[in-house]
Order: sequence, then structure tokens, then C-alpha cells
Amino acid sequence: MPTLQALRPFAHREYRVLIAALAISIFGSGMWAVAMVYQVIHLGGGPLELSLVATAGSIGLVAFVLAGGIAADRVPQRLLIIAVEGANLAVIAAISGLAVAGWLQLWHLAVGSFVLGVGAAFFFPAYSAILPRILPPEDLLAANGMEGTMRPILQQAAGPAVAGVVVAALSPSLAVTGVATCHLLAFIILNFLGRHALEAPANGADSGAHGGAERGSTGAEAGGPAKASFFHDLREGISYTTRTPWLLWTLLWACVSVLFLIGPIEVLMPFVVRDQLGGDSRMFGFLLAVMGVGGAIGSLVTASLKLPRRYLTVMMVSWGAGTLPLATVGILDSFWTVAAAMFVFGATGSVGMVIWGTLLQRRVPSHLLGRVSSLDFFVSLALMPVSMALAGPAAEVFPIWAIFLFAGGVCPILAVIAMIAARMPADELAHPLDKPAEVERTTAAGD
Repeated sequence: MPTLQALRPFAHREYRVLIAALAISIFGSGMWAVAMVYQVIHLGGGPLELSLVATAGSIGLVAFVLAGGIAADRVPQRLLIIAVEGANLAVIAAISGLAVAGWLQLWHLAVGSFVLGVGAAFFFPAYSAILPRILPPEDLLAANGMEGTMRPILQQAAGPAVAGVVVAALSPSLAVTGVATCHLLAFIILNFLGRHALEAPANGADSGAHGGAERGSTGAEAGGPAKASFFHDLREGISYTTRTPWLLWTLLWACVSVLFLIGPIEVLMPFVVRDQLGGDSRMFGFLLAVMGVGGAIGSLVTASLKLPRRYLTVMMVSWGAGTLPLATVGILDSFWTVAAAMFVFGATGSVGMVIWGTLLQRRVPSHLLGRVSSLDFFVSLALMPVSMALAGPAAEVFPIWAIFLFAGGVCPILAVIAMIAARMPADELAHPLDKPAEVERTTAAGD
């Protein structure tokens, strides 16, 4: 029965088209993660140069994510998704052509990475907005769960693994060509999205699915003013977030943890593989694949179980304790022990993400959910460019093992601080989520 429930969205043609294109596109993104690294190394770059290229992509993502959310509300999502995929195809095809011709330079990779980051900032808000237009409300949870399972398998596991083999057996430039082929196929498939099916207004999920407002929340409900300025809406979302301790402190933890974790994983891990494990691109790709498999398993297991009564505690412990294996990465000399650490990190991260997504849907008021979700995405990634930019220079000053030890060891401490500051154990007992939706709304309204 759970399997049949997860497959219900595939009964809709537009969803089949969209998910097929998304699967191919994110597989290509997973290949790009490895192909880009070894293309930089092939051009003579080291940690600093790789840090600069990776930083360019994260800057593009963070700088345009709020604009991407606005565009998703004002531009037809079908056209926006197709345009982004077309831009991705043009950028990767250009890099592939330059690499094959022997004209590729590091600044080309940096510019391409920036454009891909901008594309991601526009693509995923549009993808989230288009789902209610092509699926009935009762199938949205299964569709989101499918994407959450598919992403680590294809983007973190299969894509990097295939790219690692192609780089080792052939060349980084041919791996980039494979990425371009993926975006070409995704672009072609997206053009089969029916225009007529997307012209009707969104279905609009039942507002009760999002639960009631938190204590002290304000703001107009859906029946309020039809239009408001961007800055007014943004201020309202920020105000709600800062007045909701569990939300505020979780976002603060996420922001700081990204600063400590993303740079070492994205920038320094290839050099751990090369200098510490004696491996090549295949080993690096398979380590990312192992992390992706862990993420997929963690997501599936959590989605199959009942939401824990101590949901905030389980979420923060999963995230915090899950970073401890990374502290050992810099001192391990066995592929299998490093792979085990990456698997645990991927699995525990997904456990926290599944719970977090559920909490946003059930505890944030429906009229604020879009803004809070966008703010969550923005705040969580705000320090990603800084992390990538600092990883390379930090490796010039400190040994890589010390960087991983600090990054993996400090995040659990920060998770405990966040739980205490937000009084999460008391909050989760005061707002139980194991009651029927109608009871939840009544309780929330009484707050």
C-alpha cells in the first residue's frame, strides 16, 4: 500500500514529463559536481582555484533565490523551467566545446558555475509552484517524497559515480560533454509539457494541511489584501520567523553548519581522496555516491515511520550527531571507513530534512508558508559561498584533518545550544503533532 501511494502521481501525464526531465537534469548536476572538480585540477588548479569556481556557483544561487521565488509567482512556470534548462544546456555545451578544443580556462568554469547557480535559484521555486497545477492536493506529498528520494540517488550517488568513471577512463572534458547531453535531453522532454494543462489556476491544497498559526502570530489570512509589495511580504515572513523560537534557532543552526561543512566536503574532500587515501576521481565519485545512498535510505525510512513525538529533539540530534563522523574523515586512511562516515552523514541529514519539511507544512500558517520556505532556503544557504571561499585558503594555513575535525565537532555543540535557546523539548510537548488535523487547528487557534 505505501508503494502504491508513492506511485500515484505517475498517473498524471504532466507529472511524468516533469519528473523525467528533472531526473535527467539532476543526474547531470551530479556528474557536473565531479567533472568540474577534475576539470579544474586538469587545468592545474588546486584547492584555492577549486574554491573560487565552487564559490561562483553558490553566489549565483544565493544572490538570486529570492528573485527566483518572485519570478515563479509572476512568470508562467512552464516557460521559466524550460528557459532555465535551455540556459543550463547553453552554458555546459559552451564549456564542453572549449574543453574539447583545448581553449578552456579557469575563468570560463567560474562564469559557467555562476550561471548554473542562478539557474538553480529560478528552477526549483518554479518546480515547487508548478506541482499544484498538475497534481491534485492528495498526491503532492507523494510527489515531494519521490523528489526527496530521487535527488540523493541521482545527484549525489549515480551522477558522481558515473562521472568519476568517465573522468578516470577518458577525460574530464568528455564528462562535461556527458553533462551537456543530460541537459539537452531534459530540455527536449520539458517541451512536451502541455500548455493547456498549466493555464488553469493552481488546485490549492487544503489550508488545514498546514496546521494552525503559532502562538502570537499575526498577519492577514488568505482573504486579506490581494496584492502587497515584495518588501511588505518579506518583512512579514521575517517577523514571524524571528518571533518563533524553534524556527529561528533551527535556521540559525543551519546557516552556521553550512558555513562549517559545505566547504570541506565540496572543496577539500577531493584532496583527502588523493593525498590521504591514494585514490582518484573514481574514489571521490563513489564517496559522494555513498553519501547519496545514505541520504536516500534515511529519507525513505523516515517517511515510512510515524512522526516522532519528540520531533524537534529527533531532528536536531540527527543533524548534530550526524556531523560527528565527518570529524574523523581527515584522520582515516581507509576508503571503507571514510565511506561509512559519509553514509552516516547522508542518512542523518535526510532524517532531519524530512522532519523539517513536515514541520514547515504543519506548524507554519498557510498564508506564510511560501515566504517562510523561501526564507528557509535563503538563510540556510547564505553562508555557502563564504564556506567555499574560505575552504581553500584555510587549507593553506591549517592541515585538512584539523579542518574536518573542527567542522564535524562544533556542529553538535551548536545543535545543543539551539535546542536550549529555543526550549525545543518544552515546545514540542506543547505542540504535539500526533493529533488529527482538526484538533491541531483548534489547539493552535486557542494559543
